[in-house]
Parts: sequence; structure tokens; C-alpha cells
Amino acid sequence: MNKKLMNFFNKTAKTRKYWIKKNIYYSKSIRDYIKFLIEPNSDILELGCGTGDLLNSLKPKKGVGIDFSEEMVKIASKRFKKLEFIKADVHNFKSKQKFDYIIISDSIGYFEDIEKVFENLKKNCTPRTRIIITYYNFFWEPLLKLSEFFNLKMSQPFTSWLSKEDIKNLLYVEGYDTIKTGEFLLFPKNIPFLSTFLNKYVARLPLINKLNLVNFIVARPVDIERKEEYSVSVVIPARNEEGNIENALKRMPRLGSHTEIVFVEGNSSDNTYDEIKRVAKEYSKDWDIKYYQQEGKGKGDAVRKGFSKCNGDILMILDADLTVPPKDLKKFYNAIAKNKGEFINGTRLVYPMEKESMRTLNLFGNRMFSLVFTWLLDQRFKDTLCGTKVLFKDDYEKIVKNRKYFGDFDPFGDFDLIFGASKLNLKIVEIPVRYKERTYGSTNISRFKHGWLLIKMCLFASKKIKFV
Repeated sequence: MNKKLMNFFNKTAKTRKYWIKKNIYYSKSIRDYIKFLIEPNSDILELGCGTGDLLNSLKPKKGVGIDFSEEMVKIASKRFKKLEFIKADVHNFKSKQKFDYIIISDSIGYFEDIEKVFENLKKNCTPRTRIIITYYNFFWEPLLKLSEFFNLKMSQPFTSWLSKEDIKNLLYVEGYDTIKTGEFLLFPKNIPFLSTFLNKYVARLPLINKLNLVNFIVARPVDIERKEEYSVSVVIPARNEEGNIENALKRMPRLGSHTEIVFVEGNSSDNTYDEIKRVAKEYSKDWDIKYYQQEGKGKGDAVRKGFSKCNGDILMILDADLTVPPKDLKKFYNAIAKNKGEFINGTRLVYPMEKESMRTLNLFGNRMFSLVFTWLLDQRFKDTLCGTKVLFKDDYEKIVKNRKYFGDFDPFGDFDLIFGASKLNLKIVEIPVRYKERTYGSTNISRFKHGWLLIKMCLFASKKIKFV
């Protein structure tokens, strides 16, 4: 423990409230962005909590703050009695409570041994815990020192010089996986209209974002003990796919500890529903099969109905056209069961395609949208429209709870899941699939109508995810 540093924060504890108020725009920007990254009513641990203002603003279900400054902890405990504050060294504090989120905001540069802190945090993590780190961009170092000289901000002792790559590397060494990184806050003072314009819009643009004051990282632990096997539910939405239903079962691999098949028929003009009933009866001894008819319209509605009926730990979508081979689901299961990712998305744009499997205009549109969504969501996407998607049921239920944030306007269902997974900070991984030509029926996709809808979704995602 650095006693000189501890004495500094003990001496400045009483003026902390004054400086937060003086730079309220900066403090509020940090609070608002972290609020965006977390779910309400969560269990939160903050390292280097100071006087507790940030932790209190997040309104945790259970909130614990740790700081090595006795004076800071005294003030925090007095002000926020519903929260727990502990005077301890973050390198070796003893608490083994589990948390949904662990916040390290503007304090990582004061840690004497960052690796040791990350190692010590493992006991407070579940497989679903998210580590959120904010730290200032050292491009701003001269301006910040100048601000201290003119008494515009609280003076601070020297801190470690850490880039995002430095922090990502230390996280990796200690068994954490970086989910996303980014930057925000180009102008940390409040000038009406100008500050909003600069920080909400200009600060998000490529290249300019490298000038932002604050860097952030969202990470997850990857070597926390998990179940060895999971049960699986495969939802097969089917409209005018009579000729593919039996093949879907014949080609289906056994997945995990138990495989449940859920067909959802969507107002077909052929005999798809009768074929589903026939196949379900014929294969009932070999497979756990359910089937339903959707009341609404669109694949998204069918998937939501199917997911609501599933019992498996893991939920999968397999399009009934079988352009993605059912055998590939084994790859998706392995990826999520081995904790390589938490939202597994198929991509058709790696392997060569069969001649008629995707129209040229569709292919071009998919590639363009993948670039846009990679930028919007701060995670790599190559093929947003591949129908095969896999996630844990627990995570899907969280997406359902948060669905009102985006609204219910996605007839595909792809972006409902993608946006929801991004908002939850799930680790998104793509699995290449060999996209096959249809052997029965024709595509249900109207290229131009749905293309326009996708453009509107991009704009909506910009508003709800990127420019916040």
C-alpha cells in the first residue's frame, strides 16, 4: 500500500464533493455512460470508490465500495447509508461476495500491481460478471495538468501511464476477455447545445473519437467454473417449407445433455403445418418435439413464440430452408459451451457459396450492413442477417426485459437479438457456415422492402447505441 498516496486522498477527502460539483458535467458524463453499460437493479462493486457518488448514482440492488482512504470511506458511509463501504487495499481485500458488475472508474492508474488486483477480483466474479473500466486518455495529460494549475480541477498525484492496449493485455494475462472498448467525452465542460453536439455526435466519429478524454473497457472472466454440459432447444421457424421439415430432423445432431426441437409454423400456403404434425408423431420416440402456430407475422414473431416455449439452457435458431446445414449446430454448441462466446452468430460470408444460395444484391447488402453494425456495436460483425443464432436462455430473458429500450419493430428477429446482446455486453462470436442452395421452395425475403427496413434499423441503432 502506498502510504503517500493514501495520505493524499485522506487530506483531500473533504474537498471531494466541491470538485465533483465544480466539474459536474464531467462527473455526470461518466455516470451516464456507465449507467448505459449496466442493467438496473444489479449487484455492483466499485474499486476506488472515493466518497461514493458514482456508486450511489448507479442505484444498485447491492452496492459495495472499496477504498484505501479512511476519510473517503467515512464520508461515503455517512452520506449513503444504504450502501456498504469498506476501507481496504484493493490488492488483497477479503470479501468473497459475488457481483454482476465491478466498476474501476478513474482509479486503475493508482494501483501498485494491476495484475494482482485483477487476480484478486476472481473470487468476486461469476461467469456473467462484467468488469467496466474507465480511464483518461493520456493525450489529454498536458491539458489536465494545465487545468490543475489554474485551479479548474482537483490536483492529483502522478498515475501510471496506461493505454487501452496496456489494460487489455493485463486483463488477458489474468484470465479476462475484453468484450468491447471505446472512447467518449470530447469536450468535458458544459456549454449549452455545443457540448451536447460535440459529445453526442462528433465524439463518436472515426478518428475524432481517438481524441476523446475518456477510454472505457468492458471485460469478462473466462476461467470461472461452469457446467460441463447444457440442455439445448432448437427453434425452427417454418413458412412454406413443407419439403424441408423431415430433413431438418433427419440431419439434426444430438446436442448437449438433451436436445429439444421446437417448430413454429407461420401462416404457410402449403401443407407445412400438417407435415410438422406428421413428422412430430413419427419421430416422437427419438426426439423431444414441440410444435406451434404463430398468431402474428414475420420470423421475429415466430422466434419469440418458440423461445417462450423452450426448456433448454441454450437456445438456437435453425432456419427451416436448411441453407445452413443442421450439422453445423454442433459447432455453435461447442463455442458457447466452452465459453468462447455468449452470443454465437453464424456468418455465411467466409466460405464460397453455392451458385443460387444468395443473390448478388443480397450479398452486397449483407456486407455493407456488417461494416455498419461493427462500428455501431463496437464488436465485430461479418454477417448480421445469418439466421442461425445461439445464446443462453438466461441471457435471452434479460433481452426480453430490456426490449422496450429498442422497441418491437424487427420482423426478422436478428436485430432484436443482436441489439439486445450488445446492450447486455455479451461476448459476440461468429461461426462460419457453408451456405447452401435451397432444395425446396423460394426465399420469403423481399429484398427492397426489407433493405429499406434495415436502413431504418441502422438509424435507430445509431440513436439507441452509438450516439447516446
